[in-house]
Amino acid sequence: MKILFVCMGNICRSPMAEGYFRHLLATRAGHLDITVDSAGTHGYHAGSPPDPRAQDAASRRGIDISKLAARDVVEADFDLFDYIIAMDQDNLADLLEKSDPVYHDRIGLFLNYSQAHEGMDVPDPYYGGTTGFERVLDLIEKAADGLLTELEQAATGKV
Repeated sequence: MKILFVCMGNICRSPMAEGYFRHLLATRAGHLDITVDSAGTHGYHAGSPPDPRAQDAASRRGIDISKLAARDVVEADFDLFDYIIAMDQDNLADLLEKSDPVYHDRIGLFLNYSQAHEGMDVPDPYYGGTTGFERVLDLIEKAADGLLTELEQAATGKV
């Protein structure tokens, strides 16, 4: 199983989601064979590490994302990844527009995995302060738990 988390520039939300989901797999579901990555719909920051505020927020929760590097979503991603998870409606629309319709069933909104936040966007914290990054991580944790539950159920055939 391969999962790709996607935001606009791949320096805030999607690397935090990637880092948290890797942590979640290591601590709760090491038995699952899941590959995790992140990318952006725009290549503004390609090759750059996550925003220092994203790194600090993740670090406060015991997650190191400092070695991640931003990259752009490429056409091959649509075939490679089983789940392509957008952080917001704008990036969801970009992904659907960039991909062949045969892949649309792989593409979804991250907060749809959180019953309390279904249909909502993970807000972009880039232009805000540290509180925004903490709020984003709170949302990521909730949605990641729901995603992991779905993947565990799929692995056991209980979906």
